[in-house]
Amino acid sequence: MKQNLELLKLLADETRLEILNILMREDSYVEKIACELSLTPATICYHLKKMESAGIVNCSRSQFYIIYSLNKEIFDLSLGEVIKEDSPAVNEEEKYKKEVLSNFFKYGRLSQIPTQRKKREIVLREIAKSFEPERRYGEKEVNEIIERFHEDYCTIRREMIACGIMDRDREEYWLK
Repeated sequence: MKQNLELLKLLADETRLEILNILMREDSYVEKIACELSLTPATICYHLKKMESAGIVNCSRSQFYIIYSLNKEIFDLSLGEVIKEDSPAVNEEEKYKKEVLSNFFKYGRLSQIPTQRKKREIVLREIAKSFEPERRYGEKEVNEIIERFHEDYCTIRREMIACGIMDRDREEYWLK
C-alpha cells in the first residue's frame, strides 16, 4: 500500500505529468525533454530519477544518451488495481524481480548474464520489453535491440527462444 501511495504522490506533480505526456508520445532523453518544457536538464533529471526509482519509467543507454521510456505495465493498470493492496506473496515476488534487475543492470546495460535460470529469465523478460508485441523482426533488428543491453546478443537471443519468450521462423523473430 505504501508503494501505491508513493506512486500516486509522484503523479501529483505538474512537471512529472508533462514529462510523462512527452514519454507517451515517444521515448526521449533529458536534454530533449528539458528543451521542450523550457526547464533545466538538472530539473528533468531529478524528476526522471524519482520516477525511475518508483518504476514509472525505464532507462537504457543508446550511444551517448540515456533514453527514458514509460513502464507500460504500470500505465496499463486501472486506478482500482493501483490502489488495491497487494498480497504479500505478490509484493515479495516484485521485490525480488526489482532486486535482480538492479543487480544485473547498470546504467541501462546488462552487466552480466545471470547463471541462475530464474534470474536469467527475469533479465530476459526485461530485455523483451524493448520488442513490440505482434511485430516480426529480422535477425539484424533483433541483434541491434539486444546489443543495446549486452554485447553477447547471440547468447541472449538463443536464451530468449529457449525460455519461450521469443519464437523464430527462418529469418523472422517475434515475441510469444
